[in-house]
Amino acid sequence: MFDLQDDHPREECGIIGIFAPNEDVASMAFFGLFALQHRGQEAAGIAVADGQAMSMYKNVGLISQVFGPRTLDGLKGHYAIGHTRYSTTGSSSVRNAQPFMIETLNGPLALGHNGNLINSAQLRQSLLEDGVGLSSSSDTEVMTMMLARAKGRTWGERIQFCMREWIGAYSVVILTRDCVYAARDPWGFRPLCVGALPAGGHAAASETGALHTLGCEVIREVNPGEVVTLSDNALVVHQAIASHEPLARCVFENIYFARPDHVWDKQSVHHVRQRLGEELAHQAGLSAGEADVVIPVPDSSIPAAIGFARVSKIPYNDGFVKNRFVGRTFIEPTDSLRKRGVGMKFNVVNENVLDKRVVMIDDSIVRGNTTGPLIRLLRNAGAKEVHVAITCPPIKHPCFMGVDMGTYENLIAHKRTVDEICKIVDADSLTYLSVEGMMRAVGRSEGYCQACFTGEYPIPVDVETVKTGFEKSLKQEPV
Repeated sequence: MFDLQDDHPREECGIIGIFAPNEDVASMAFFGLFALQHRGQEAAGIAVADGQAMSMYKNVGLISQVFGPRTLDGLKGHYAIGHTRYSTTGSSSVRNAQPFMIETLNGPLALGHNGNLINSAQLRQSLLEDGVGLSSSSDTEVMTMMLARAKGRTWGERIQFCMREWIGAYSVVILTRDCVYAARDPWGFRPLCVGALPAGGHAAASETGALHTLGCEVIREVNPGEVVTLSDNALVVHQAIASHEPLARCVFENIYFARPDHVWDKQSVHHVRQRLGEELAHQAGLSAGEADVVIPVPDSSIPAAIGFARVSKIPYNDGFVKNRFVGRTFIEPTDSLRKRGVGMKFNVVNENVLDKRVVMIDDSIVRGNTTGPLIRLLRNAGAKEVHVAITCPPIKHPCFMGVDMGTYENLIAHKRTVDEICKIVDADSLTYLSVEGMMRAVGRSEGYCQACFTGEYPIPVDVETVKTGFEKSLKQEPV
């Protein structure tokens, strides 16, 4: 597989759960996942139940590649859950695709998960010692098997029992033969929201945009530690475990992950990104006399560039054209195309940067493998100067809560100063937004995880953990 992803934190996952009587829930799940495709492009799956039986289809690839009329026609029922995946625990392979579906003494069970359990290795070992066979290297299978064996008379009680054992980041959708459950960890790391469907029933999803796609109007967040039940008995909300104080929402939802139409922590992501740009402009100190044009690296940096231009009085314009259809492909490029690197994903609007002092706005620098090539594209197009401004602080530490930031060894800001990074990427200047400026833009003084910038994790972690750690004894099939 040839990966043309640019240098950003890798997406987490997207989940959806639906109860819609007398509707084609598989197609609804498909379109809901389509609105969440940006959160993961490695695999997708949908499981459906009709009150008696359960069926599922999943495979590697984009949602439009995995599903078609024939596969969706085979998924009939009133209840559905769906998942689109980027791997955070376990590698990208068919066996790790979600949802996971099994038969239990209490009926069929399927589960889709966005996040990462930091105690998954210990939980997995306990299952193995109890004689439970496991076929994947995903912590989602661990969660599914734990739920199948959990104490309790009802699925609600079993979910509550497991939530006391699960430590880390998780937003989950759970399907039984006659119900859908949506649950969120007590720290609130990953997003999850729920809404009412116009023709009856309810849906839960990672982002509000997916719910709007399905026509939901009354939408609210699933609160940290809460379990929401979607069934014939209408929407039932239960605080399964107490929320943690302070909360630890992922700040990168605002910076990069979420679609700009998402409402996260009761705030518009688009407006927060504009404020990130405004704070960055104050910090960078560049004015109209020192630069000629502000350009974003599409797409998540566009609102920030608008905010930066508004405060700095430097004109905003498009500098890059992004090929949004170049992502992950199974076709190997030729050597000459491979050498073009980011040039296969971005082209420059030459007239907008020729003989100009350019301020390039981006949301992050993780490994540092595309910032330099983007700067070279601008210089080759005739830019006189390229000043880089980043809407978050330097990423110095990996994430263990469901985001692939890389390891210490491949984070460019680990053990390097801003000046050293500036020289490596060949920028005329480099400005990162401070932690304080970032939180002013977010509008909160606490309640967000900042560990990738500060190294202060809200839960103690094993920094030696890697996402493929379960695979030492498993032979991985090719993707």
